[in-house]
Amino acid sequence: MLKGKHIILGITGSIAAYKAAMLCRLLKCAGCEVRVVMTPMAKQFITPLTMATLSRNPILVDFFDPENGAWNSHVSLGEWADCYLIAPATANTLAKMATGVADNLLLTTYLSARCPVAIAPAMDLDMYAHTTTQHNLAALRSTGVAVIEPGEGELASGLTGKGRMAEPEQIVAEVERLLGEKKKSLSGRRFLVTAGATMEPIDPVRYITNHSSGKMGYAIAGELARRGAEVTLLSGRTALPTPEGVEKVETLSAADMYAAATERWSESDGAVMCAAVADYTPARTAATKIKKGDGDMSILLRRTEDIAATLGRDKGGRLLAGFALETDNELANAEAKLAKKNLDFIVLNSMRDSGACFRGDTNKVSIIDRDGRTDHPLMTKREVAALIVDRIESCLNR
Repeated sequence: MLKGKHIILGITGSIAAYKAAMLCRLLKCAGCEVRVVMTPMAKQFITPLTMATLSRNPILVDFFDPENGAWNSHVSLGEWADCYLIAPATANTLAKMATGVADNLLLTTYLSARCPVAIAPAMDLDMYAHTTTQHNLAALRSTGVAVIEPGEGELASGLTGKGRMAEPEQIVAEVERLLGEKKKSLSGRRFLVTAGATMEPIDPVRYITNHSSGKMGYAIAGELARRGAEVTLLSGRTALPTPEGVEKVETLSAADMYAAATERWSESDGAVMCAAVADYTPARTAATKIKKGDGDMSILLRRTEDIAATLGRDKGGRLLAGFALETDNELANAEAKLAKKNLDFIVLNSMRDSGACFRGDTNKVSIIDRDGRTDHPLMTKREVAALIVDRIESCLNR
């Protein structure tokens, strides 16, 4: 899986830097070409000669070679790499990455990298547990950086707890997972995905809507397409670009989305109902702008058609997944929707969970089916999308 991949291995000033030697060797044995970037402090823990010998490339530390003035271009490095792996990553480096500080070659290369980035933190348990460090890790996750969680055990300080850099074999496996192109396991399958907020017109100027950005649904559509599925994205209001390989159909109102979904359902193998569809719509839309009067105004609302429930009644052998965004009684409400709408599984997230709100790039979800519930930590919406599509594949293969 890693043969021929270009890996930048970044090493920072941690006692765990000794593990970088084995990590580099494992990457080379897997067929990778490895270039090593070290911070000046990292040289205090492992020698450039060791890493140059193992990587079979000169080690990069400074912006230029003081002997001949040759420039070590962080831009070229970022373009060359298929993955930028920083292992070990100290608390200091994490903080600088999270805030855009660029005071050494390792950090400027990070800011120039166009490839996936993975970090393997290493530090004492109190430093790792500190609110600031956890905030920085969350910020990096929200930008798509893959965090390879440290292990628990005896630390260099003599204390025991979480902070040990993950073992080299585990790190290589995570890099392989990150870079491993998903097999086109869904080739020949057709999916509907709904995403974004619907807009229910009051008059030609005003409408009822909600805060959904569509990011979660668009991530799911993109992940399905990457795995070879033919995807039709029924999109409400959003400013997002259409994922590569996805057909987008604009369905601005709940009625538009209902019509498009029911029309295409019979030709689909499955659907993911991720859109924030209005439950109510104005019973009458004014033909002209409603003018302000002296008193209050009431708008009569009527129920919209329930798209997921309609598809569930006519599901047959097709797969149907839904979402439940709740503010209270989360589990009970999600389980009720699972049964009422005849879903194969439902993805629950709560407005009470930090980082799982509208418009953000992260989510914290539980996936619930008739066999139980699986809780997942806060992660990027793209990572959540991969989890959901993994579950879809599992359901299809039963």
